[in-house]
Amino acid sequence: MSQLLLGCIADDFTGGTDLASTLVRGGMRTLQVVGVPDGPLPDDIDAVVIALKSRTVSCEVAVSESLKALHWLRAAGCQQFFFKYCSTFDSTPSGNIGPVADALAEALGVTFVVACPAFPENKRTIFQGHLFVGDLLLSESGMRNHPLTPMTDANLVRVLQQQTHKLVGLVAHGIVRQGVDALSLAFRDLEAQGCGYAIVDAIDDEQLYAIGHAAASHKLVTGGSGVALGLPDNFRRAGLMGEHDAASTLPYIDGLGAVVSGSCSLATNAQVDCWRKNRPSFALDPLLLANGHDQVSEALEWARDLIHAGPVLIYASAEPESVKYAQRKLGIEAAGELVESALSAVAVGLYHMGVRKLVVAGGETSGAVVKALGVRALRIGALIDPGVPWTVGLRNDPVALALKSGNFGSVDFFEKALANAP
Repeated sequence: MSQLLLGCIADDFTGGTDLASTLVRGGMRTLQVVGVPDGPLPDDIDAVVIALKSRTVSCEVAVSESLKALHWLRAAGCQQFFFKYCSTFDSTPSGNIGPVADALAEALGVTFVVACPAFPENKRTIFQGHLFVGDLLLSESGMRNHPLTPMTDANLVRVLQQQTHKLVGLVAHGIVRQGVDALSLAFRDLEAQGCGYAIVDAIDDEQLYAIGHAAASHKLVTGGSGVALGLPDNFRRAGLMGEHDAASTLPYIDGLGAVVSGSCSLATNAQVDCWRKNRPSFALDPLLLANGHDQVSEALEWARDLIHAGPVLIYASAEPESVKYAQRKLGIEAAGELVESALSAVAVGLYHMGVRKLVVAGGETSGAVVKALGVRALRIGALIDPGVPWTVGLRNDPVALALKSGNFGSVDFFEKALANAP
């Protein structure tokens, strides 16, 4: 095994891919693994991202799985650790961001931790402790209607404080814009005041680089992928890592293309609508699935006649009203599990038809698809859109996967992704 420098724990699959792509852009050779590895990794990597499915499970399970990942990363010799959560701070009043961060900090003997989910490239910024999505406060954005983690408060200090017994402070924009030295001093001052966490403002990438540089000596950093922008340079300056210009190179993958989508976010719904205008699509309905209707077989039969002429879309994405109706009828968890199970079965069926370039929309859907395809590790390639790279799943017959968080990507993302597949 190589000497790993940075060990990362992501609370969902697409979030892990987002973080891995950020590190690759910084020249860090990065591998994403699905769950805690059960064997040796390739020796040519500087960072590993362990992608869990811990965002919406119980706090107890999230903490347990995260600590198992941390134990593996420490045994692998990692020098710094990163807990990655969504740039929209997806969580409930009871967790899971706070409880997992608390557990990781305690295990590492850390008393002060930065928390910064900002991702300006994708229009997620933090100002005076408030998270904005574009020009809207988080609480006024589409995230207020998220089916699993509705975000109704944009004040991140208040949100995180509900999830931890530690005091949560703020490093506001007036300090952040002064750069690395001011940030380092602010971190020390807050720790001296008894704060266990600091929400850190950031409105552009330059500030994220500064935050990352100021956290060079921190054993644990938490946030969205944006705050990881400055971490590769830290290792390079310390003489621990060289230049790796080809960190994002992926092998060519030959095969058909397709899209499966389970996300019901505003961005994904717009992408589905864009595709449906000119390209073939098939909609799954959780209520029909629950009634025993074999829509998976129907979708695959439909695709079999079309897919050799061009990519197809099979989706369960829907507008918020439809999602809430299905959840009331079936229960939130049951509805989600039905969709994930169906789409992962669809993905396996498409694979058997010769699909080797697959775009997947939605974090939970991506996790289910990756597991169903038997992929345990992903090589990370170049970005398609901010936060979404192509990857290649390492298996005997490799498959190219673009795993997209529901909120990410331009309106024509599906078409763009397949046009630039490895």
